[in-house]
Amino acid sequence: METIHKIGRRKTAVARVYLSQGNGSITVNQRELNDYFPTATLQYKVKQPFSLTNSEESYDVKVNVYGGGITGQAEAVRLALSRAMCELDVEHRSVLKPEGLLTRDPRMVERKKYGQKKARKKFQFSKR
Repeated sequence: METIHKIGRRKTAVARVYLSQGNGSITVNQRELNDYFPTATLQYKVKQPFSLTNSEESYDVKVNVYGGGITGQAEAVRLALSRAMCELDVEHRSVLKPEGLLTRDPRMVERKKYGQKKARKKFQFSKR
């Protein structure tokens, strides 16, 4: 099996995933998964495509991720891994799609408008 390359995005985070045959090691930006994503929730999000397809110990993953925050990065990695798993085996698609792992989340930060404090919040109004 050659290396499979896929891209996942979430908000402003972009994750490039390289999937190859191996023993289940996940490296994110030249660091271990547990070092880069410290909380159990984020680690679960990254490993979710593997746990749903019952292939936790089958593949080595090398990830380059940048932009956004840590949660957006974890979800970008999850999308890229899900896409890679679908390319490996078409049967995985029927497992991942109902869980919503193949859907790119389109929600982005709304831009700040002029004459306002933030996107929707206004400056304090004084009547007198």
